[in-house]
Amino acid sequence: MARSSTWSMVWLVALREMRTRVLSKVFVLTSGLFVVAIVAGGAFLAFFGPDSQEASRLGVTPEAVALEPALASVAAASGTELEIEHVEPGAVEQQVRDGDLDAALSGSLPDLEVTVESDLDAALQTVIVAVVQQEALAGEIADLGGDPAAVAQQVADAEPRIISLDDAEERDPAQVAAGFVAGILIFIALMGGGQRVAQGVVEEKSSRVVELLLATMRPWQLMAGKVLGNVVVGLLEIGVIVVAALATAWGFDLLDASSLDLGAVAGWMLVWFLVGFVMYALLLASLAALVSRQEDVGSVISPVIGIMMVPYIVGVSIAPWNPESTLVEVLSYVPFCSPFIMPIRIALGTAGTMDVLIALALSLILVPALVWISGRIYSNAILRTGARVSLKQALGRS
Repeated sequence: MARSSTWSMVWLVALREMRTRVLSKVFVLTSGLFVVAIVAGGAFLAFFGPDSQEASRLGVTPEAVALEPALASVAAASGTELEIEHVEPGAVEQQVRDGDLDAALSGSLPDLEVTVESDLDAALQTVIVAVVQQEALAGEIADLGGDPAAVAQQVADAEPRIISLDDAEERDPAQVAAGFVAGILIFIALMGGGQRVAQGVVEEKSSRVVELLLATMRPWQLMAGKVLGNVVVGLLEIGVIVVAALATAWGFDLLDASSLDLGAVAGWMLVWFLVGFVMYALLLASLAALVSRQEDVGSVISPVIGIMMVPYIVGVSIAPWNPESTLVEVLSYVPFCSPFIMPIRIALGTAGTMDVLIALALSLILVPALVWISGRIYSNAILRTGARVSLKQALGRS
């Protein structure tokens, strides 16, 4: 009965926090803006990204159909998406005007004609000019008694040997983008959630509401309830964003050519957010109990915010571009730094399962110590109003 009553108190405080935060305009507006930004960004990449342009449609008449293999080969070599369709000479102009074709080839060399509605696409023009030049060169070689096919093969095989002085592994752009976004999102979620916890503690202390609450529960129950409630709110907030990102990526087929495992990245992001939030929320809640005014919150939590800034800056400025840096790898194992950097390494595929589990274990080992020290500070400082309570006083016996 006593144990049930103890945790029911914690749960009541958590429910109050969840109800207050989730129904606030700030939570709804912030989450909504994030979702809109993610969907809009995904739509932009899908419709206007470099790989989203439609293939060029080129018609060839029976006279020009002999050029079809060369056109397809040059287009593939140059990275131009090309669809070749056979068309009758009398239907060329009409199909081009109707937009069924971007261009049409008619006639034969050297009197080859290209019909377009207004301007010829630059990429398509490059392909057609290259083919015409190849055919002209082949004709000259044949007239001189040579073998055009043999010459073409020698030209194709003639390429320099490239010696790279930098053996850096080429990164998948989707992995880099996911790592960069993960770092920013984790930072925003932890910073925002932690500050909400700190401000809530000072708000209750300054309004003397905490005195009424502590008449029916112990200080650690109140702090645990506040942290638990905000953890759930934070998970809900980041969960909505992650689901929106997953739905957008899959809905617009943004990852068809990528090796990024977005599901695994999203799952580990939630895990690391949970671990990071618990650690930082415990510290921020206890430190906020040292002051009685909202104006003083910034001064007492600034050391923790400074700790958060270091892995964040390293995470978004170095990790996405050089995840195998010694600094990045070392900080990814350090508690308080792991939640910011390890998700980036996971997204980039440079952290194995064992690496992640070791970093996770190191952070979890620290949590009991944080619970004890944070609970002690909070219990000894929450009922002291007026001047700021020193850490020495808060850590002493009440």
